[in-house]
Amino acid sequence: MKFMLVFIAETDTHGEVPLHEAIVRRLSQAGMHGATVLRGIMGFGAQHKVHRQRLFGVSDDRPIIIVVGDDEARIRQAIPAVRTLAPDAPIFLLDAEPIP
Repeated sequence: MKFMLVFIAETDTHGEVPLHEAIVRRLSQAGMHGATVLRGIMGFGAQHKVHRQRLFGVSDDRPIIIVVGDDEARIRQAIPAVRTLAPDAPIFLLDAEPIP
């Protein structure tokens, strides 16, 4: 089993739809076993600009991580679809061992 991690920003969009929603819907259509969207409270990327939650919950573009778990072949088949939606997003594949 593998995990795919996709790193995007909270304000990223695909047309009028939040990018994380577009990616998860595409992964669902591709028959993935599961995907979860996690919103970070603080982080930074390649430009080293720190993103965090500010006073009263207002964000300055917090990080979003989409975690996808499935077998390696199915995840690798889904990567081009994710790349189409998020061409510059860092994507990582991690080994995972399911615990019975």
